[in-house]
Amino acid sequence: MKKYKKRCLQIAIDSPAAAGAGTQAKLIAKHYNLLYLDSGKIYRLLAYLKIKNPKEFNYSFVSKKMKTLKMSDLQSKKLISDDVGNMASVIAKDIKIRKLAHNFQMECAYNPSKKYKGSIIDGRDITYNIMPEADFKFFITASSKTRALRRYMELKELNKKISLSDVLKSIKKRDKSDYNRSISPLKRTRDQYLISSENESKRSCFLKIKQIIDKKLTLNGNIQ
Repeated sequence: MKKYKKRCLQIAIDSPAAAGAGTQAKLIAKHYNLLYLDSGKIYRLLAYLKIKNPKEFNYSFVSKKMKTLKMSDLQSKKLISDDVGNMASVIAKDIKIRKLAHNFQMECAYNPSKKYKGSIIDGRDITYNIMPEADFKFFITASSKTRALRRYMELKELNKKISLSDVLKSIKKRDKSDYNRSISPLKRTRDQYLISSENESKRSCFLKIKQIIDKKLTLNGNIQ
């Protein structure tokens, strides 16, 4: 197994679905010039491919896809649907597939392009599995109702026909799966900064996180 050595700024974020982690990660990445990876999009992409190609989908298929995976492959709006999300939660439990995804995540975490000052990744097990030595570890959360409403509005903008109650059921189903799976479950750890996005605007939430980062960077003499 390839060994990785930390040599740049690392920020890790874990969160339940639709808590706003992706939004915050993008804002942080832009502000500090970091490579950003939404690790959940890897499983969403594989879920989408499985739904579209159920007969072809197997370990060999996934292995080939991971070897040619590009960041641009993870940007499709087709990956946002609840069906894809629920399938992604199932795929994420497959230990063989997780190992393939793990390699891609590790490359992003430890070997970002030289044009970046470091990396930021969000997901379910980033703070303790992918980036255990990260300079900053955050756990971003909000109530299931708030998260469901956010996802509902997101889907509505994409003209998806679905009820808020169905989205809430889906969010709760995802939570149960993410928190209780035996492999790399979503969990709180002592070294995470807890950030609630419940009653916060995107901007105010970002400023809270930025304050934490800047304070430590200033103390270490590494302010960006």
